[in-house]
Amino acid sequence: MASARAPLTAATVNHRNQDATCYVGNLSSECTESLLLELFTQAAPVKSVFMPKDKLTGVHNNYGFVEFNTSADADYAIHIMNMLKLHGKPLRVNKSASATGPLNDGVGANLFVGNLDPEVDAKLLHDTFSAFGTLLKPPHVPVDDDGAPKGFGFLSFTTFEASDLAIEVMNNQFLCGRQITLSYALRKDGNGERHGSAAERMLAAATSSSAPTPPSMAPPGLGMPMPGGGMPP
Repeated sequence: MASARAPLTAATVNHRNQDATCYVGNLSSECTESLLLELFTQAAPVKSVFMPKDKLTGVHNNYGFVEFNTSADADYAIHIMNMLKLHGKPLRVNKSASATGPLNDGVGANLFVGNLDPEVDAKLLHDTFSAFGTLLKPPHVPVDDDGAPKGFGFLSFTTFEASDLAIEVMNNQFLCGRQITLSYALRKDGNGERHGSAAERMLAAATSSSAPTPPSMAPPGLGMPMPGGGMPP
């Protein structure tokens, strides 16, 4: 097993090797950087761990990033760790694009949130909309060259049931004093078409019906078998 490395700091997060970094989402409030380090070291040697935290409360935002030495190690970690349960919640593990930018599009349950108040940030969007279902990745709130929010954001759910419910409940509702709008986001390659199409929904349903039941995993150190048949120290 690789020796423990110091967690990655916010000042150096943008300098990590993105190809060798995994995004880890849907973390419980009990999870710590030390726990992620110990858990993912079971897959391959870990170079660094970073869990963004709220500036005011110091509480993490329910996701983190794990950097490995090689992209092959990161791919292997995704293969064995995605959907494993930690503290009763299935981990969402995939390749990281950046600490703040959007990741992959998932099943296509991606929403555009318009008319946002400048006070609305990614954490507030997460806290508001995670009640409707699991978010595939952290919400994205674009900013201009001066760092000011542009007044809109993006959400990506893991299921269309969650995104449909979010639209039904929150469209035209008020958030921080402003009436927000919700709709399916434009596809990057759709020539003006939006996500949420019948084709995307059929593909998502087919993928869901063929997915295996997620295994459970106790936190390291509790004597439970770990990936690859090993035991925690």
